[in-house]
Order: sequence, then structure tokens, then C-alpha cells
Amino acid sequence: MKRRKSREVKIGRLKIGGGNPVVVQGMTKTKTEDVPATVAQIRKLTQAGAKIVRIALPDMVAAKDLSKIRTEVDIPLVADVHFNHKLALEAIDRGIDKVRVNPGNMAKKEILKIAEKAKKKGIPLRVGINSGSLERGVLKDHFLKGRVREDEEERYRTTVAEAMAKSALNTVKLLEKVDFSDIVVSLKANDVLTTILSYQLISDKISYPLHLGITASGPPPEGIIKSSIAIGTLLFQGIGDTIRVSLTCDPVEEVKIGYQILKSLGLFKGGPDLISCPSCGRCRIDLESVAKEILSEIEGIKTPLKIAVMGCEVNGPGEAREADIGIACNKRGGTLFKKGKPLRKVKEKDIVRVLLEEVEKMSQEAD
Repeated sequence: MKRRKSREVKIGRLKIGGGNPVVVQGMTKTKTEDVPATVAQIRKLTQAGAKIVRIALPDMVAAKDLSKIRTEVDIPLVADVHFNHKLALEAIDRGIDKVRVNPGNMAKKEILKIAEKAKKKGIPLRVGINSGSLERGVLKDHFLKGRVREDEEERYRTTVAEAMAKSALNTVKLLEKVDFSDIVVSLKANDVLTTILSYQLISDKISYPLHLGITASGPPPEGIIKSSIAIGTLLFQGIGDTIRVSLTCDPVEEVKIGYQILKSLGLFKGGPDLISCPSCGRCRIDLESVAKEILSEIEGIKTPLKIAVMGCEVNGPGEAREADIGIACNKRGGTLFKKGKPLRKVKEKDIVRVLLEEVEKMSQEAD
């Protein structure tokens, strides 16, 4: 997959853009001033694989507590700042690694003050555009007077996407005028098509890294579907250097889903990939329970393994052969395949145990 060329930006010790692997980002959902809870959540996100963690700074108390958090965790931290540029300045003093600014709720002169201090400290800025907080004047007035008619939806999406791209470009140009180039850009809407179009509009106009995501996507499964379609489509087109899946749920799940998106596109190789059929009238075992149990047991494994659990003899043997380890089930249990070769017959009651033993063995051999 050919990726869009972007310049490299450092966030702490982490490098993004410039051909570096796509990075999964997380965000805390604790009250930032509750330092123990915030530190604990950052550690959980780190364990799940997050390479960057963003923290909301709603007030000066939260901003000042960053120094306490910074001493407890080693992962690059991003300050999410809105309305009050002084919070960003405080965050820089407290050891933050990157600052997200929103030109929709911060004046140009305030953004420039942040950029001046960030440049001295070698800290990048993310120009974060959201469709729900666009600058005044970038959207046509008649679209702001109530609900959009059905026959205007496509034109509205285009208008919003163009406005988001315009806002980002204007802010990038503002920063470039003061010779600030440590920039990351994001353009997020809650609508999948608007988000995709906005990134497409800007991707060939700037060379800065792009952070992908859908904002306010909702809880699972709806939020997962929206995020996967938007992020996956853009990544497949070579667009995107970092991603965050934003869901109304545990932030650790967001990170896990982010990696699943990368894995499905071949952009990340790590941990098992479980293949299982949807089951049908031919299936004679409780395949759903078997798959769920295996999935829960392999969660901590880091070795990239393709594992197949198939319910019948139609596609089962073929899928099991193609996997590193797999079971093709039948009326009496199943056949265990390893690296394309049938090993032995397995009784239904032993399927989970036997498969997990083989997975563990292969994982240890790989180490």
C-alpha cells in the first residue's frame, strides 16, 4: 500500500510521519486533576498499545497537575486545549510533548503565542479541526439556519468538508508565517463521508502528518462501524499517520479497535488474528462460545498468528489449512491443522484446550 509522503514530526521520543509506522493514539477519560486515576488509565492505555495519550485540560488546575502526571508515565502526552491559550502555555511549562489547538475557539494571536513558546521548547502543535466547532464565517449562512433538507445533504457535506480544510489551511499558513513547522493536522466530523472528503481535500495541499478519526462517533457497535469505515478508507488511500478511535466506552477498547483496523489493512503485524465462520445450519457445535473463549484467552499474546475456528466441512478445511493453527469442525469434533497440514482429530470437548495449547507452544517457539 503506497502511503502519502509526509514530513517527520517528533512527539517526545516518538517519530510520526516521514514513512514511520501508523501510530495508535489513546485519550484519557478521567478528570485530569485526579492524578492517580489519570496515571492508572494512561498505564492501561500504554499496556493496550497506545503510543501517544491525549489529556483534556479544562482548567488551570488540570494544567498544573500535568507535571505530577509527567513524572509517573513515560509515554508522549498531548494537551487538549480549548478556549484558553494560557492552559497551553502552562502545559508546555509542565512538560507536555504536544499541544492540540482548535482555531474554532481560539484567536489567531493566541495560537501564535502558543506557537512561539512551543517552538522554543521543540514541541509540535496539532491543528485540530472539528465540524462542531468551526470558525465563524467558513460555512455558508443558509446552512446554519436549521436542519439541512434531504436534497441538500450531499452539498452540505461538501461545504462542511471544504470549510474544515480551509480552516486547517488558514491556520497552517498562519504558523508557517512565523516559521513554525512542527505541525500535525486533523479534520474530524461525526459524519463518515464528510470526514473522508475533508482529508482528501487537504492531503495533497500540505506535507504535514495527518491524524485520523471520527468525532462523537457514539458507542459500539455504531461507533466502531463509523470509525472503521472512515479511518480504513483513508488509510487504504495512503492517507494518515496517526489514528484514534473515539467511542463512548472504555478508552482501552478504542486502542484495541485501532490496532484491529491497522491489522486488517496489513499496517500492523502483532498479536493473533482469529478467523471464525458465522456458523449456519451445518454447524454442529456451539461455535460462538468456542470462539469467544479462545478470543479471551489469546488477548495477551503478542506473536502474530493466524488462528482459524471453522464450524463445518465446506470452507473449514481450507481456512484451517491457510491459518498457522486451526480447527475444522464436524459432527464428531474437528480436525486440527498446523501450518497447512492436518495433525489429528480432536473431540468437541477438547477443541478449546487443544487449540490454546498449540497457540501457546507456537508463541513460545517464536520468542
